[in-house]
Amino acid sequence: MKFYKLLTIITITILFSCKKTNEKPRIGITGIAIESSTFSPAITTEKEFDIKYSSEIFGRYPFFDQNYIDNADWFPTMTARALPGGVVSKEAYESMVLQIIELTKQTLPLDGLFLDIHGAMNVVGMDDPEGDFIERIRAVIGNKTMISTSMDSHGNVSEKLAKYSDIITCYRKAPHTDALESKQRALDNLVDRLKSGKGKPKYKAWIPVPILLPGEQTSTRVEPGKSLYEKVKPIADSKGVVDAAVWVGYAWGDAPRNHAVVMTVGDNKKAVVNGAEELAKSFWDARYEFDFVAPTTTLDSALNQAFNYQKNKIDNRPFIISDMGDNPTAGGAGDVTWTLDKLLKIKEFKSENGPELIYASIPGPDLILNALNTKIGDKVSGYVGAKVDDRFSPPIFLNGILKAVHLGDKNAEAEVVVQVGSIKVIVTNKRKPYHYISDFTNLNLDPKNTDILMVKIGYLVPELYEIRGDWVMALTPGGVDQDLYRLGYKKIKRPMFPLDKDMEDPDLNAVLIPVLK
Repeated sequence: MKFYKLLTIITITILFSCKKTNEKPRIGITGIAIESSTFSPAITTEKEFDIKYSSEIFGRYPFFDQNYIDNADWFPTMTARALPGGVVSKEAYESMVLQIIELTKQTLPLDGLFLDIHGAMNVVGMDDPEGDFIERIRAVIGNKTMISTSMDSHGNVSEKLAKYSDIITCYRKAPHTDALESKQRALDNLVDRLKSGKGKPKYKAWIPVPILLPGEQTSTRVEPGKSLYEKVKPIADSKGVVDAAVWVGYAWGDAPRNHAVVMTVGDNKKAVVNGAEELAKSFWDARYEFDFVAPTTTLDSALNQAFNYQKNKIDNRPFIISDMGDNPTAGGAGDVTWTLDKLLKIKEFKSENGPELIYASIPGPDLILNALNTKIGDKVSGYVGAKVDDRFSPPIFLNGILKAVHLGDKNAEAEVVVQVGSIKVIVTNKRKPYHYISDFTNLNLDPKNTDILMVKIGYLVPELYEIRGDWVMALTPGGVDQDLYRLGYKKIKRPMFPLDKDMEDPDLNAVLIPVLK
């Protein structure tokens, strides 16, 4: 009798296990993503975030076709994304987190959660916002729910974020041409572990690496970033490893978590530990080799180089200059007028027959109002810039010829071109980075054939990189100043390379983070 009772229990257990394996897993989707500089005076409020709810969230992920949707029962709640900027207000952060928590409660129970974050959000009065966010989410969904965290490689992985994430990954290319591929990998890993019944990876190796460098010095276009990141996939694909990742960290955040990190997760302890330690050692050993992806110089030197091309009749158009210190794609306010003020005073640009320079861009809502009531070809004037960040130069009264108007851009809202001498200044209602050829052609500008193209970004995104005749980076001031020595860090852990160049070799042994059960 006992034998048959035991057999019945075993049979029911097997059937129940099979049923659970064949059922679709219940997976939630949420996240808050922004890169925000603690060295910018800007404050990011909730209205700066693009917030999506429920099924409209699927639109963020083009790979979510019907076949993908059929893999699981999906419960997207709320995701929020914002253009990089200043520190997020505590009110905005709390509002978004509380909304997500309440919406998540309505989806319970969940087998898995896809957490889509950047990793470089800074919030007023907080040192580790993403760590706080995931801890509060975990308190709602419980420890058994598997969390797969997807991040930007310029994010920061604190020990708390590592603790509450079960699977974690980040982009492997900079510029981030693999962003969607990385997000899909994070989701695929989650679905696979749930549907296969394998559950959470058994080991998580976390290694803080005391290096803090900007993305412009760690691009995968050039060495040693190229070789470092090429080592990630073979380790991630090795037997017993689920994923591996290298985070550069966010150089314009001043908090203890701001530094590089390596993590691997998987079921084979030796493979997980060895993989993480190999990547961490490779990163540390290459530290002196990291350099800017393009030549860096002063603004004056960059312009002289451009003028010399023209003087010697060398057609190297467009000569692209990155105005890096106020890069809105890295967290700059986008309205620093220091560079534009200097350009407007240079004699070579005083005549409309001088070298054509396209300047992209400067916010100027006051001028925009005037431009919308002005005919193309007529004079227009108004103040531009320095409403947010006036530390380096005051607002500029721009007075020139209105050359173009474009309405309806979701970022800039309205944008116009004002020509002063031979400079064509793009003025926007809101700050906007200019990445694509269409950003210029929408304004009747020809970026491929202009003499000088000056953009408020750091490393060039693919479309601009492909059209460059030559390219230099100007070390200009702003909230994302590339000269880390003049930023004035107070809270990062020291010693830190490159701020402390002669520091001793750190302990790069893997820390095994306990798996939550």
